[in-house]
Amino acid sequence: MVARKDMKRISKAVWEIPPSYKAGMRVPARLYASEKLLDKMEEGIIEQVTNVAMLPGIVGYAHCMPDGHWGYGFPIGGMAAMDAAEGVISPGGIGFDINCGMRLLRTNLTYEEVKPKLETLVDSLYKRVPAGVGASGMIRLSRDEFRQLIEQGSGWCERHGSAWKEDLERTEHGGCVGGAKASKVSTKAIERGFDQVGTLGSGNHYLEIQVVKPENVIDAETAEAFGIDRPNQVVIMFHCGSRGFGHQVATDYLQSFLKVMGPKYGIQMPDRELACTPLHSPEGQDYFSAMNCAINFAFANRQMIAHRIREVFSDIFHKDPHELGLEQVYDVAHNTAVLEMHMVEGKERELLVHRKGATRAFGPGRAELPAIYRKTGQPVIIGGSMETGSYLLVGVDGGEATFYTTAHGSGRTMSRRQAKKQFRGQKLREQMKARGIYVRCVSYAGLAEEAGAAYKNIDEVVRATAQAGLSKPVVRFIPIGNIKG
Repeated sequence: MVARKDMKRISKAVWEIPPSYKAGMRVPARLYASEKLLDKMEEGIIEQVTNVAMLPGIVGYAHCMPDGHWGYGFPIGGMAAMDAAEGVISPGGIGFDINCGMRLLRTNLTYEEVKPKLETLVDSLYKRVPAGVGASGMIRLSRDEFRQLIEQGSGWCERHGSAWKEDLERTEHGGCVGGAKASKVSTKAIERGFDQVGTLGSGNHYLEIQVVKPENVIDAETAEAFGIDRPNQVVIMFHCGSRGFGHQVATDYLQSFLKVMGPKYGIQMPDRELACTPLHSPEGQDYFSAMNCAINFAFANRQMIAHRIREVFSDIFHKDPHELGLEQVYDVAHNTAVLEMHMVEGKERELLVHRKGATRAFGPGRAELPAIYRKTGQPVIIGGSMETGSYLLVGVDGGEATFYTTAHGSGRTMSRRQAKKQFRGQKLREQMKARGIYVRCVSYAGLAEEAGAAYKNIDEVVRATAQAGLSKPVVRFIPIGNIKG
């Protein structure tokens, strides 16, 4: 671990490691953390974020968010922006679960109305939204239909009656990034993905029914603008991504990048997990097109799950989803590399912003935001553990230093293997039920991996996020029902 004396403290929750720390660093590395979080950071995080600072074309700093922990290549919670003309693209800066992300739906129901039906709701959602490793999806597509979906994203769902127009408006990038070419995706990736549309997956993916207690509304004006406007209001949050399809896309191109990175492009990195090629190389462009397909798949995947949630609530409450106020608040992406325009040293530049376990958090006024949120700034969804709670935040002015990027969750402190040794899933489920949280899971081993004690304190992460000026908390949500893959 780099000694505290070798770091420069920029502000209360911002720490900087200079390029002199390690040969080859092109820019400084910045960590966003309270002293408490910094003291608990793994040594591997420092190694990884300072390696990221060596990538060709990196602009500004290599960043690690308050929820940062060790990952593949980049730390999870890592962010780096590359000059679009001269920089590289690195799958390790995006992740295997491309566009793993969060979606939040509001309702006009209160906890008092939902509580008598809670177990029925969770049981029904568990049946209607397939979860677990390798689970097959809720719709049957041919390979050619799937190729259309991965190029069209949420728009495909809207055209097939599974999305509202407002859903697309309240999804990052409108639920579809351009430049997605199914022809750049391997047959193996298609085979892994074509029957998984509308599935939750496993690991830290979940679907959760939550409640907003009055004392947990931090910014009432912004909360109301986001549709959180009544005491004990019930919302639904879920977390999932591109499943086996995205994993295969990443695997395919990592292998191809390793073959050409040094021999063809003369790029040497200290960690093969940071395999990269110039963005505008043939290999870089092929991966960018395939990655965009995985981004679009994940948007469509979450859209189909939202559609099923509306069906379940409608069936159980015997009301139309519109009557129940089942509106989407927002859908945020993690694990992407996106071309964006940013001011750098007084000049506007096009950058390829890698966010790996990190959330875009545009402040007020950005043209990319839907009109409904242009005044407030972008909604930011930060998921906590299934035992503690989650947050809705908002992007702020002054986020330029991180190219408007913030934390994405609470971040693990314990490996899955450690968690399984320490906790018993069945006992954990019983304890949670006693505390008013009803859980359905595919396996008790998987549930044990996600015990609250295996994660950082979500309140501490959000506090550091606010102190660092990355985003501002609006509402804290309390879990009452949970589905784990």
